[in-house]
Amino acid sequence: MANTGKTFLALVTGAALGAGFGLLYAPDKGEKTREKLRKDALDAQDKFNKKYKDTTSTLSERVKTAKSEFETRLEETLSNASYKADDILTAMEGKLEELRKQNAKLQKEAKKAEAKDSANKAVV
Repeated sequence: MANTGKTFLALVTGAALGAGFGLLYAPDKGEKTREKLRKDALDAQDKFNKKYKDTTSTLSERVKTAKSEFETRLEETLSNASYKADDILTAMEGKLEELRKQNAKLQKEAKKAEAKDSANKAVV
């Protein structure tokens, strides 16, 4: 953006200097000189407008490209996160199943120990 400002400043400065020198060294009548100055001003305006349109177009293209790249990267990131979440869930389900088996085993052992204690109390 700063480059566009510098270009505009250069165009305006050039136009002003050209107009000033044109008036000082004008070999033609005032009417012809004014017509040349008007034409030069219009040419400078046309150059500025073209540069503005080119810059706007370039920036629009860059924004579209950046947006597309961002969306692609975001989609890839979300996809990777989804796969990782699936892996984590699978691992947690495996651990949960192990814990259920271990809990069932501990409950059986506790029932056996309780039954043994009851049998010992009945004998005593």
